[in-house]
Amino acid sequence: MRDISILIADDEEEIADLIAIHLEKEGYHVIKASDGQEAVRIVETQSIDLLVLDIMMPKMDGYEVTRRIREQHNMPIIFLSAKTSDFDKVQGLVIGADDYMTKPFTPIELVARVNAQLRRFMKLNQPKADIKTSLEYGGLVITPDQRTVTLYGKTIDLTPKEFDILYLLASHPKKVFNVENIFQQVWGEAYFEGGNTVMVHIRTLRKKLEEDKRKDKWIKTVWGLGYTFNG
Repeated sequence: MRDISILIADDEEEIADLIAIHLEKEGYHVIKASDGQEAVRIVETQSIDLLVLDIMMPKMDGYEVTRRIREQHNMPIIFLSAKTSDFDKVQGLVIGADDYMTKPFTPIELVARVNAQLRRFMKLNQPKADIKTSLEYGGLVITPDQRTVTLYGKTIDLTPKEFDILYLLASHPKKVFNVENIFQQVWGEAYFEGGNTVMVHIRTLRKKLEEDKRKDKWIKTVWGLGYTFNG
């Protein structure tokens, strides 16, 4: 079995080297890129299992890198950026990132997130003996085997985590999941205090689904408890 390859795309050499040291200790094969164009070229020419991607890079920023990669590839992408606003985090997740960490960061947490993303990705891409049937709710069709979603016949482009959240909720209509439940089942790791990752994904997922402008049509907030699928 080949080594798991991780691409670190960051124009700050010291940061890239620090990340590489900790990931190599975990047994990963690490490749580095110093600008966005180089990152895209490496993904197109080599087998990359996960990408740690800075946003502010020369030649092509991380947002554009993600857009191009997502046209053909679905490996996990973790944004690592000095941008700390909610807008930047939401933009990154909407474009297709699976996680978002802000600088400064602790290498131990980054390694933990890398491990969690890879576990989730490898599990989802294992051959399955059983074929899951599609879920259909009044114009919304969720097909787990193809990982596709259509709304009134129109394909809705979701990131991997958005799809996982929607499928989890839709598989248990009317059941209330709190933020911790969703994080543990979708990300496959223990919930960390104060994280708003789930809420950001729910927010962007709603924007993509609520084409008829009805508030909470599909995903309903149960105040003080969590979220439920309103199918």
